[in-house]
Amino acid sequence: MVAAGEALLAPKVTKRLLERFATDLAAPPAATVEAALGDLTDREREVLRLVAGGRSNLEIAERLVLSETTVKTHVSAVLRKLGLRDRVQAVVWAYEHGVVRPGQETG
Repeated sequence: MVAAGEALLAPKVTKRLLERFATDLAAPPAATVEAALGDLTDREREVLRLVAGGRSNLEIAERLVLSETTVKTHVSAVLRKLGLRDRVQAVVWAYEHGVVRPGQETG
């Protein structure tokens, strides 16, 4: 799975873990979230929210009417721009920075 670019943990499992343990996180102000997102394009922000919501590349591609390769390109750009290693770090980062909240519908 890892060699194919997928996460070791299923995205839905990661989402459930974060929902269970992140319920006490306070939401940062919107300005802080916007600053943290930095140079991400609108599309990259949307992809990050969907990744954090536990969506696979295929699910994101179908939702945004993109090819799976294009989604992978966006995910790679998000990881690079935010200095993250993998999708799991991206999910944690998104929760820590208030991009998504536990129980929030991400699309």
